[in-house]
Amino acid sequence: MTAENIVYLAIKYHPDLKNRDLIEEISKACQKSGFSSFCVARDVEKWGKVEFSSEALMKRAFLEIKRAAFVLIECSEKGVGIGIEAGYAYANGIPIVVIYRSGADLSNTLSGILTTKFEYKSMHEITDFLRNIQFA
Repeated sequence: MTAENIVYLAIKYHPDLKNRDLIEEISKACQKSGFSSFCVARDVEKWGKVEFSSEALMKRAFLEIKRAAFVLIECSEKGVGIGIEAGYAYANGIPIVVIYRSGADLSNTLSGILTTKFEYKSMHEITDFLRNIQFA
């Protein structure tokens, strides 16, 4: 895959993997839209089976963000890591695409650096949105 096809997925992670289904659904939406996704919890930590230091995880995350065409942030739940990943992408000129469930609160800070945003009610809406995404 070339950088044009890789999406870095940033999402609040839970040690109990309670949002694993959401991560997998968003990854499928990316795939249906012609993108490959990279997700730290899935691709590095292997759903909690492999542990890394915080420093090692962030170094890997930053490397993958730089390789991505854009960072896709699902921000229906707040998370410190999401802010770090968004800030790093912004500092490196990488587009930031924010998606969030209808009714979820979008932070002012994230609103100030995002490239585009999309409020969704269902997964098929995310697929349609990603299929038509364009950056100026």
